[in-house]
Amino acid sequence: MRIQFFADMPQLARIYQQQFKTWTAVQLQYRAAMIIWLIGIVIEPVVYLVVWTNVAQASGGEVNGFTVPDFAAYFIATMVVNHLAFTWHMWEYDYRIREGLLSPLLLRPLHPIHADVAENLSYKAITSLVMFPAAAVLILIFKPASSFTVIHTVAFAPSLILAFSIQFLWGWALAMIAFWTTRVNAIIRMYFLGKIFLAGQLAPVALLPDWLQTIATFSPYRWMLSFPAELLLARVSTADIWWGLLAQVIWTILGVAAVKLIWRAGVKRYAAFGA
Repeated sequence: MRIQFFADMPQLARIYQQQFKTWTAVQLQYRAAMIIWLIGIVIEPVVYLVVWTNVAQASGGEVNGFTVPDFAAYFIATMVVNHLAFTWHMWEYDYRIREGLLSPLLLRPLHPIHADVAENLSYKAITSLVMFPAAAVLILIFKPASSFTVIHTVAFAPSLILAFSIQFLWGWALAMIAFWTTRVNAIIRMYFLGKIFLAGQLAPVALLPDWLQTIATFSPYRWMLSFPAELLLARVSTADIWWGLLAQVIWTILGVAAVKLIWRAGVKRYAAFGA
C-alpha cells in the first residue's frame, strides 16, 4: 500500500483535527513531565541572559552594540520562538524502530510524520498557556528593550512557521538515520550542539566570530531560531527580511526532499530487516 505524504486539504484538516484531540488528551496525562520540560525551557535562556548581562555590565554597559535591555529582549524572544519551533521526535525514533512501533504506522495510508506534527502542535497549544505568562513575568523583571515595526511584525508570523518547518523536517530526517545505526543519539547530540552555537541560542549570531556567522548563515541553524527572533525585535534590515524568508523557504523545501528520500530508503531497509 502506498503511504501518502500529502492528502487533499479537507481530508488532511479532518485528520489533524482528530489527531490534535487525541494527542491533547495524551499530553494532559503527563502534566508533571510537561511542567519539568517547561522549567527547563525557561531556565536555559534566563541563565544565558544573566551571563551576558554580567558581561555587558563589566564591559561598560554593552557588547558589540547589545546593551543589557537588548540582551533581555533577545533571550526572552528566543525563549518564546524556540518553544514554538522546537521538536523532540528525533530522540524517540531509535526506540520506535528498535521496538517495532513503526510497523503499525506503516499500515496507515497517510505518512506517520503527520501524527508527529499533530502531537507537537497539541503539546505547544497546552504549554503556551504557561509559556506566555512566564515570558510576561520575565519582561517585568528584566525590562527588555522594545523596537517593533509593522513590516517586521507581519514578517514574523511566516518566519516562525518556516522556522518550525525547518526544525521539524531536518530533525525528522536526522532521526531516520536510526534505520542504519543504533548510535543515532550521538549524532543527534552533535546536531543540538551545533544548534546551541549557530542558531543564536547561546549568544546572538552577531556576536559570533565572522567565520562562525558565515557557517550559521549558510546552514539551516540560523533560520531555525535566530532569524525569527531578530525579526520580532526589528534587528533585521528591510532588505534582509526577504532574503531571510527566501532562505527559510529553501531550507524547508530541502527538508521535505530529505525526509522523502531518506524515508523511502529507510523503510526498504526496515522491511528487509523485519523479514
